[in-house]
Amino acid sequence: MFPDRKSKALAILLGCIIAVVCFGTLYFVGDLARFQKANDVREGQVALRDLKDPEQLGQLLKRYPSNGILKLVALANKDSIEIDAAALGLLREADPGELSERINKGLSGRGDLQALGRDLKAAEDNAAGLGSRYDILIKAVRDGIAHDAGALEGGTSNSATFMAMIDAQHADMKALIAKISAARLDYFRAYEKCVALLAGENGIKVVDGRITFRLQAQADSYNEAAVATAAIASRLTDLETERKALRQSRLDRWKRWGQRLA
Repeated sequence: MFPDRKSKALAILLGCIIAVVCFGTLYFVGDLARFQKANDVREGQVALRDLKDPEQLGQLLKRYPSNGILKLVALANKDSIEIDAAALGLLREADPGELSERINKGLSGRGDLQALGRDLKAAEDNAAGLGSRYDILIKAVRDGIAHDAGALEGGTSNSATFMAMIDAQHADMKALIAKISAARLDYFRAYEKCVALLAGENGIKVVDGRITFRLQAQADSYNEAAVATAAIASRLTDLETERKALRQSRLDRWKRWGQRLA
């Protein structure tokens, strides 16, 4: 009996020792993981503090290749580059530059002016569809970013917050595209009015580069449309400046996000 009782006691003691060791190991591993995560956050925050330009992200990742925060910020920057490229591609397709130059190269015959009017109608349709075409392009970009973010964060709360900020980033660009689309529509319509007045007038003369009409009312209508066209062109220039400034504002937003992580 006694040897059996001693064996059982020894087995229980050994089991307790193993359990304690296992628990201690798990606690140590968990504590180490928490320490590594905290160190990762601090390292990323320090690196982001002096980040001034998106181009510096590549250098920071070479210095801290395993830093999770920097990887997410680099992923956000990739998204920024891709939505910029998508927007720029669409905007180039509906660029009024070439059309606006055609009327400045000298008055053509009525047939040429009517052809320009038709091209302006097509450009209006193009500008009106910018928003929906952008949505189609940007869905694939978002899906790719969501996949990459999930692989980095594994579905943590940081991943959800990250994607919410990505959606805000996309919403900012979509809002800007809508403003550009509306401004271009206004531009094409005002320009089209100029072209229609020229195409319908038989008594146009050009003296030293200035257009003269037979009737003052026609001249007034043309001048009004021309002034509107110039004002909208200036608005489009401002919107292009706003588009270029968006990238830096996004970087500043991601820096603040990284600094708030704990």
